[in-house]
Amino acid sequence: MADSFDLIIRNGNIFDGTGAAPFIADIAISGGRIAAMSSNLAGEAAQEIDATGKIVTPGFIDGHTHYDGQIVWDTALEPSASHGVTTVVTGNCGVGFAPVRAEDRDRLIAMMEDVEDIPGTALHEGINWQWESFPEYLDILSRRSYAADVAAQLPHAPLRLYVMGDRGANDEPATAGDIAAMAALVKEALEAGAVGFSTSRVLEHRWRTGAQIPGTFAAEDELLALADAVRAAGRGLLQAVPRGSVGGTIVAESAHLLEDEIELLARVALSAGVPLLYSLMQP
Repeated sequence: MADSFDLIIRNGNIFDGTGAAPFIADIAISGGRIAAMSSNLAGEAAQEIDATGKIVTPGFIDGHTHYDGQIVWDTALEPSASHGVTTVVTGNCGVGFAPVRAEDRDRLIAMMEDVEDIPGTALHEGINWQWESFPEYLDILSRRSYAADVAAQLPHAPLRLYVMGDRGANDEPATAGDIAAMAALVKEALEAGAVGFSTSRVLEHRWRTGAQIPGTFAAEDELLALADAVRAAGRGLLQAVPRGSVGGTIVAESAHLLEDEIELLARVALSAGVPLLYSLMQP
């Protein structure tokens, strides 16, 4: 009896993601997983796709997006989904929209517009603000069906603003009580399904006033406590944009600063025992 599958993609030009040369083959899928792959694959399926003359690849994972607002109203996740992206990761660079108090919504929109150049008019029009906590934000996302899988990180800037108010907005040093409160919310977010905690330390991430966004100058004890909260949740990673790059180019006077930043972030990640993913701008 011939094997039976959910889907067979036949005669595609396969780029398998390893860097190996492409090859022509059939791919069989069952239960959402690749069950078999070979040329002239024997078997039948509920659905078959003729991929002759077409490229077949693994789904692309875009690990650095800023769909945090758009994801509330756009289930198509354009333009990513149209470019072969099957998973998007949001909440990067320490900016996002949860947790949030009602009085801080406009500030988070202004921050996203200033840092990531996402039009505030679109964010004001599209975000419906049916959440306060990060778990509530995840609940909103879980009720929708998207064109790609979605993974969300808890961002540092709204967390600091939520816990510390104006002191957080002004990037003042966090007290022990502030740090404990933030750490508890990080653990809560990770346990609710967040995939990590993100922070930005790059000086180019500014409010339109010229001031750096919350978290830019966070001390090592704060970063360590928040990374440790990730570990305590039993899952997740630390995502960071280190200081030391200017306009996308590493310059001589910032080279040592960048080295110090990488050492700091590595020290925090190693101490907490969590994976570290950092963005590096360079020529």
